Amino acid sequence: MAPAPTSRTSAYLSALAQEIEKKLQRAVASPSQRRNLLQELFADIALEVDDRARDIILSGRDPIFPSEDATEDRLCFYDVLADYFVWEPDNGNPILNLIVQLWSQSFASHIFSLLFHKWLFEVQLDNLEVLLRYSSALVQGATNVFWIDIQANTRRFKSLFQYLLEEVALVPERLKKIPAQAQRDLFLLLSRFILFYNLVNRLESMLKQFPEFPTGFFIGGPADIFVTELTDQIQKLKVEPVLLHYLSQIKALRGLELRMTTSTRLKTCLYSLTSPGGPMYPTRAVRHAAWDALDVLFPVGRYPRLLISLFFRLLYPWYWPSSCCNFIMSCINMVFDAILSLIFSVWDMVSKSRKP
Repeated sequence: MAPAPTSRTSAYLSALAQEIEKKLQRAVASPSQRRNLLQELFADIALEVDDRARDIILSGRDPIFPSEDATEDRLCFYDVLADYFVWEPDNGNPILNLIVQLWSQSFASHIFSLLFHKWLFEVQLDNLEVLLRYSSALVQGATNVFWIDIQANTRRFKSLFQYLLEEVALVPERLKKIPAQAQRDLFLLLSRFILFYNLVNRLESMLKQFPEFPTGFFIGGPADIFVTELTDQIQKLKVEPVLLHYLSQIKALRGLELRMTTSTRLKTCLYSLTSPGGPMYPTRAVRHAAWDALDVLFPVGRYPRLLISLFFRLLYPWYWPSSCCNFIMSCINMVFDAILSLIFSVWDMVSKSRKP
């Protein structure tokens, strides 16, 4: 848990909490403006902390937020407010009650997941129905904000993901505070976004903590469930830089023991990204990245796949000119690089021979 805030910091965050409460009250009072007001509030709490506010929050050198290294030097208002509502839950209760009234509205779950993701695991809730509702809202809201990151190709909400992974999923004491169904939903969520947030080094630990699934006998173990969710995620991605990032990170799965059906599912997903045209319509960069991932994860059968791909390329004659052009340019670049390498190596040999 983060250190307690100083009096100056607490006063500043209390004022922020009051402003949030006022905006939520306006949203409850004016149905026609609810969506816009909630969207504005979500944007406000997702903003990075400006220099003036940072000085106030850091006053007395007693920060109440995660270390800046953990969030890649990005500190947002939701980071400090989430810790504040853990230390001052009474100040968060009015906001929570208003969010519950707006439960069915867009951005309500977004706001809840940002402001109360730590509070949910620190307070004691005896009502199982309420706990399940809050847990479901957390997973749904986190899913929505992570997709916002993907669409913009940013990591603004990485601290939220990192907390759910490292402080909840990998800490059994906290994980057991939410119902079993919410635990399963949380791990499925983490499986879809762990590559995006560059935390694949935590994958082995996460797989060891995977909860039991009722359908585990049919779909396989933790690794199979993880790969199934990951392949579904990759097929939904439309942002090229994000898709390229997934394909580069997925190589870390090499050596993972999978069922035959799961392995075939992953291979089919990657293979669908290696050919031009529908249904994925991948770009040239994506096709090459998918081939690289296939070669790393499934080295057996590399050359037969290449021949099959070449055969199917013949079925798309409208791609021949661009393919020939790219092939010629690649050959020219390879020859040019080889000539430069030869020149530099000869130059080094001549330079060394001239030395006494």
